[in-house]
Amino acid sequence: MKRIVITGHGGNEVVSLIDSPKPQRLPGHVLVRMEVATLNRVDLYMRNSGAGITHSLPQTMGLDGAGVVEELDPGETAFTVGQRVTLYAGVQCGRCEFCQRGEGVLCTKIQYMGEHRDGMLAQWLSAPVQNVFAIPEGMSFTDAAALGVNHLTAWRMLFGKARVQAGESVLIFGIGGGVSLAALQLAKLAGLRTYVTSRSADKLARAQALGADYVINSQEQDVAKAVLAATGGRGVDVVIENIGGDSWAQAMRSLVRGGRLVTCGATAGDQPPADLRRIFIRQLQIMGSTLGDLDEFRALIAFAHQHGLRPVVDSVYAMENIHAALDRLEAGEQFGKVVVTLRD
Repeated sequence: MKRIVITGHGGNEVVSLIDSPKPQRLPGHVLVRMEVATLNRVDLYMRNSGAGITHSLPQTMGLDGAGVVEELDPGETAFTVGQRVTLYAGVQCGRCEFCQRGEGVLCTKIQYMGEHRDGMLAQWLSAPVQNVFAIPEGMSFTDAAALGVNHLTAWRMLFGKARVQAGESVLIFGIGGGVSLAALQLAKLAGLRTYVTSRSADKLARAQALGADYVINSQEQDVAKAVLAATGGRGVDVVIENIGGDSWAQAMRSLVRGGRLVTCGATAGDQPPADLRRIFIRQLQIMGSTLGDLDEFRALIAFAHQHGLRPVVDSVYAMENIHAALDRLEAGEQFGKVVVTLRD
């Protein structure tokens, strides 16, 4: 089979498409013939350094994907051969205190495919049965695969952490990025009023076409002032933030008293000013979030099917063009998911 691996750390010179033996299915696992995978910012991080993430080389890349069940344990009733499935990236231990209380996403020994172990940019994959989820009728492989990281992360941020309610307002930073676009789609379906930021006028126009209620060009406008002007000085109920750096102060100033900020990233810096007085005087809530749990993924798939949610796709590449796909993601010009097809 073919798989895309990192053989070291650096640029695209350490990313290779190689031939490998088809994996042997392990007991309790499902062997999946993979059809598509999508790229995430963490793929660039693993290529560039992978610092702080225990892994061995060469390692297959990719944190989300979908395919068809090819083999499973005798007597396994959860799936059937030929069934279309998508995959959850986090392999949990099932035994630590967090797994035992139903919060497996906090598992002390969690390993992510594409980070700590071989990922989904391969033509076959052996995955634990609990990491495999059926794709509903009518949902494509691409749409199902695209839910696995960005939409699941946004789902937990909005519904698991911020616990948004219809009629509330949400400010989403960096529209065009995967999590931010997913948050916009989910927020609109949840009945929220949406404010989005970007440095790109084109991305803002495309966000408006997707239903964003108010757009802010962060290169030309002070985000907090624009939000306060649009809300009559009130501010928004929730901020979805994954940038950090200078954006953090803008996010804090944009919140209503008692508002909630949920963060899942720090692409522009992880040491922003805390502004502690604003936090306690206005009684703001700040929450960190990463990915989502198995039950949250199940709920997200059902929600997406019920509402006809289709993740935004930016571009599609063959495995042989993985360098171009990574370049597209790294340039930051994409609007939606960068997809890699895995079949010959």
